[in-house]
Amino acid sequence: MELSVTPFTVHKRFALTISRGTSSENTNLWVRIEDQGIEGWGEVTAFSITQEGYNNTDRLFQEIEELIPSLRQFSPLDRQQIETFLRENQISRAVRAGIDIALYDWLGKKAHLPLWQLWGLDRSRIVPTSVTVGISSPEEARTRVRNWTEIIDVKIVKVKLGSPEGIEADQRMLLAIREELPKARLTVDANGGWNLENSLKMCYWLAQQGVEYVEQPLAVGEEEKLSLLYPRSPLPIFVDESCFTSEDIPKLASRVDGINIKIMKAGGLTEVMRMIDVAKGCRLKVMFGCYSDSSLANTAMCHLAPLADYLDLDSHLNLIDDPFTGVTLEQGRLLPNDLPGLGIQLTVQRNGKKTNN
Repeated sequence: MELSVTPFTVHKRFALTISRGTSSENTNLWVRIEDQGIEGWGEVTAFSITQEGYNNTDRLFQEIEELIPSLRQFSPLDRQQIETFLRENQISRAVRAGIDIALYDWLGKKAHLPLWQLWGLDRSRIVPTSVTVGISSPEEARTRVRNWTEIIDVKIVKVKLGSPEGIEADQRMLLAIREELPKARLTVDANGGWNLENSLKMCYWLAQQGVEYVEQPLAVGEEEKLSLLYPRSPLPIFVDESCFTSEDIPKLASRVDGINIKIMKAGGLTEVMRMIDVAKGCRLKVMFGCYSDSSLANTAMCHLAPLADYLDLDSHLNLIDDPFTGVTLEQGRLLPNDLPGLGIQLTVQRNGKKTNN
């Protein structure tokens, strides 16, 4: 099989601020695997879990280019061998994700079936996706909510908290969103922006505001403190940055209610499926999340969305120049289509309008 990689830059309609910083654009990598006249597509997105960062696009691009000669020995059907090879050579999870997504896209195209159907899943079980409002002033939060309502039938809002100005600023922002959308369901993601004391205070306060759960209240490295927070919190506790792969789940299972699975930190759809099985075996809830992913990576996750309890796959909805189309939006739900594989098509910008190739 032949592998190629192309960088592409996407820009956000609205910059997103979380406890670790602000982002307005991202350069991702488009991975293509060709064999037997069939081309499978994948995406690589650099991401960070600390302010210092986790990986960067230039390094990931170089990593893929160096892999190209070694991967020629494999067929796209050799997924187990390829996964073992990538693990043994300590290839970055985001690169492994891009290759794994492309292999599954190739498989679906080879079988002439969309992946959700190949796996025997039921699209009617897909829940609405949340939309994200980053850390901001109350008035900016109100404006952002109104912006979202112009794009999607908003059912659930994920509110990013952990403001450097303190929990009082967090509270003012959340109340503004609640007033703007009184009927919407609310969830909260602190991205590790609170200490234990503030986490306890906020969990009680947020429960009074009707928030459904709190995600990653404590910073990475403070997982032991979850043992103190979990039994005292009136709200379910989810983890994201503290849980990368299926190996992390059993260690966290007694201290959390659920996990946020992201295809880049997991390393691909193969590991995402493992994580779902392990999480459900540990009686944990499952959420799907994203980084600055385009429609390509988010569509890949949506093929497994019938297995998720919560979805937060809104990054592509906030892009002004997404080069791909795939998953469709219906009444707040993201539905994979009937095309084979991922069902991704290339979008071409002509005179400010999108057309499909």
